[in-house]
Amino acid sequence: MNDKTKLLPVKSDFIFKLIFGDQRNTDILTGFLKSVLDIPEEEYDYLTVIDPHLKKESLTDKYAILDVKVHTKSGGIIQVEIQVAPIPDMIPRVIYGQSKMVTEQMASGDNWGIIKRVISIIITDFTLVPGNGKYHNQFRYRSMDGTEFTKLMEIDTLELEKIPLETDGTELWPWVKFIKSDSEEALDVIAEKNPQIKKAVGVLKELSADERTRMLYEEREKTRRDLQSRIDGARNEQSILIAKNAINMNMNTDIIIKLTGLTREVIESLQTESAV
Repeated sequence: MNDKTKLLPVKSDFIFKLIFGDQRNTDILTGFLKSVLDIPEEEYDYLTVIDPHLKKESLTDKYAILDVKVHTKSGGIIQVEIQVAPIPDMIPRVIYGQSKMVTEQMASGDNWGIIKRVISIIITDFTLVPGNGKYHNQFRYRSMDGTEFTKLMEIDTLELEKIPLETDGTELWPWVKFIKSDSEEALDVIAEKNPQIKKAVGVLKELSADERTRMLYEEREKTRRDLQSRIDGARNEQSILIAKNAINMNMNTDIIIKLTGLTREVIESLQTESAV
């Protein structure tokens, strides 16, 4: 790789998919999954990546197909999803997606016993579980006293912003560090201690040096930024409309700020405009 070429970010869903969602890299995926999950060792004997390639290389496909999904040896389903920016109703969305993976296993007349275990690993670059400082949380069906009801459905969350600066001694820490870091020097250090991460870093360097991959990544990032800009613009317009109505009703400025999220300067500007 050219010394001047900056590494592409692993936490980009596009790059994450190319590293972990390629059947040729199942040893990388296996190393990562083993560091997160406590499923039986034999489940990793044969991992099958579902839809290992992007269906099409258009600018509108990224939100629908960039999850990594695999079948384990016994037919269980593991889904890995990464989200850099917060999205509305993230948790209900995760629950819906996992429930769908369960119901899709059933065909008319099938016995309930055919349902295989479904695990979702959700990686975020924002706080998803505000109740504690752990960067890895595991959720299953349990009673209030901790008695487990079933292992058929499990959600594991990995929050990048909570990872400690120094290793915590787990096998998971270097993998999360690999996903989060964009420093080639830092990645080379952790790569020397783990052969799967070393291979993953090598794949990342190859992708970063590939002009076509960089072009597709940059196009997708531009599309994401443009979409976010439109969403933010629409929200801002709605907030300004609400603020104007509130001003016409002579509502207190502090209340309008809390109601709309707009700054005091913007509210005062709208009040001046309304008074003219």
